Amino acid sequence: MDNGDWGHRMTSPVTLNVGGHLYTTSLSTLQRYPDSMLGAMFRGDFPTTRDSKGNYFIDRDGTLFRYILNFLRSSELTLPVDFTETDLLRKEADFYQIQPLIQCLSDPKPLYPPDIFEEVVELSSTRKLSKYSNPVAVIITQLTITTKVHALLEGISNNFTKWNKHMMDTRDCQVSFTFGPCDYHQEVSLRVHLMDYIMKQGFTIRNTRVHHMSERANENTVEHHWTFCRPAHKVED
Repeated sequence: MDNGDWGHRMTSPVTLNVGGHLYTTSLSTLQRYPDSMLGAMFRGDFPTTRDSKGNYFIDRDGTLFRYILNFLRSSELTLPVDFTETDLLRKEADFYQIQPLIQCLSDPKPLYPPDIFEEVVELSSTRKLSKYSNPVAVIITQLTITTKVHALLEGISNNFTKWNKHMMDTRDCQVSFTFGPCDYHQEVSLRVHLMDYIMKQGFTIRNTRVHHMSERANENTVEHHWTFCRPAHKVED
């Protein structure tokens, strides 16, 4: 990528040909994780190839790239209930070197030796979505963080007050955010900031899951859950 047209490309859509499948997205999405292969590629640190129509070409599985791109857009992994290609998707995530996605796809197994306790944080997002708006509108979002790590709850309560319409109750070891009405990008921004804050406290994503429900004729409810863990202390003899 020539330095001379860098400013133009910062604001222009980018079209990728991944194994014969065309995807159009923004440069900022492709650079969501700067240490990934795509981050390096669109920073100019990695050689690029073009197809006959000038699209960036990547010789990888074009069908699975849909899930890669959606993860870059929202920092969440959403797979169909009957999805059977997890091993292949894990190889794609490894190729693109997207570490948070690699962690999401890892088998849910202990992160630490058995003689070390784990401290756990649960993050849940419940979104009511309008079915008929384009782009999809987030009507209201309920974000809940549950943990016994009181220092983390206190830090969240002190650092995220500006994001919330309603907050919070720590009596049952949880911080609750009611956020909305808002658009999709605002909701994603809040969640990304929360996840980043949790991970900066030494927690690592153990697993993630998603559940879809229909409540009314014009609404969908989507629930996402993330589990974070970090080591606490060794068991005393």
